[in-house]
Amino acid sequence: REGGAFLPNTLVTITRVRVSPDLAVAKVYLSFFNTSNTTLSINTVNAHAGEIRYKLGARIRHQVRVVPELTFFVDDTNEYVERMDHLFEKIAKEPRQKEEDSEE
Repeated sequence: REGGAFLPNTLVTITRVRVSPDLAVAKVYLSFFNTSNTTLSINTVNAHAGEIRYKLGARIRHQVRVVPELTFFVDDTNEYVERMDHLFEKIAKEPRQKEEDSEE
């Protein structure tokens, strides 16, 4: 909610977070909607990682000993699913060839 200044008119969703066993490092996977350049978006978020970590620390400081170092990555699962759906649709539209009996 507070990141609107970083990426105006872009919907950012946290899809997955992987935290190291010692809770010192967190890999945050994001998906972006309403943007044409996800590379620029992820670079912008990573440029503000320190500020995001500070705001996160202000919210969770009483629950954790260490606020994890945040690294952000693009979650391309949606693009992968769309690509696979497109391939399956393409395969389904292709005319089927009759199988020839190999015994004849």
